[in-house]
Amino acid sequence: MAVAAVTATAIPASAAPSSVGPDVSSWQHTGGALINWGAVRAAGQHMAMVKATESDWYVNPYYVPDAVGVKASGLMLGTYHYADPSKPAAAQALFYAGVALGQRGPQTLPPVLDLESSGGLSPAGLAAWLREYFATLEGITGRKTIIYTYPTFWNTAMAGSSAFTDHPLWIASYNGGSAPTLPRGWGGWTFWQYTDNGRLPGIKGGVDLNAYNGTIPSLYAMGNNIGGLSSGSLGSAGSSS
Repeated sequence: MAVAAVTATAIPASAAPSSVGPDVSSWQHTGGALINWGAVRAAGQHMAMVKATESDWYVNPYYVPDAVGVKASGLMLGTYHYADPSKPAAAQALFYAGVALGQRGPQTLPPVLDLESSGGLSPAGLAAWLREYFATLEGITGRKTIIYTYPTFWNTAMAGSSAFTDHPLWIASYNGGSAPTLPRGWGGWTFWQYTDNGRLPGIKGGVDLNAYNGTIPSLYAMGNNIGGLSSGSLGSAGSSS
């Protein structure tokens, strides 16, 4: 994730999750409404994850205004690609990198792969697809890709594999607790999407909110570090206690 030598501090087990930022797609633009990113920043948020692409053809029509607005407001920008493993991995990595402009600059978090579909592949086939995607994308970005997924998917479609734990984990887990439920094979997490129905000024309706398993300075260091492929300690930050 290109955050070498950054030390993460785990969230105490007794603490409730606190949002460092939302993730958004076209669904947060009901009726064509734009997001007021200045209001999001003023509400104490530090970052935003914006959907860029899906499969090998779809570009989020609000990607550009959201990406520009996020950075202009002072938030760190993260972007993600929604994987379609029924189609070639390398082509999707190139497509995403072209739209997201490599996801390398300052005030920019490492790229994210949103993995929620197997595309009909077996766990071994899906693992091979991931390796091809990462090899292609990381050859362009020079940054470890963040994996977004949810426990039951990883446990079944990836058979609880531990083969990709050198990548930072962004886990969706709506368990109402003080820490996420982790998939098998993972010992820690970096981002935790803890609700899909949060509320923030500047965004109409419900929105996904995310916690970060580390200090705010280390989050900013992650967003400004553009060199190297080391995932540092954040690839397995904290524990699931």
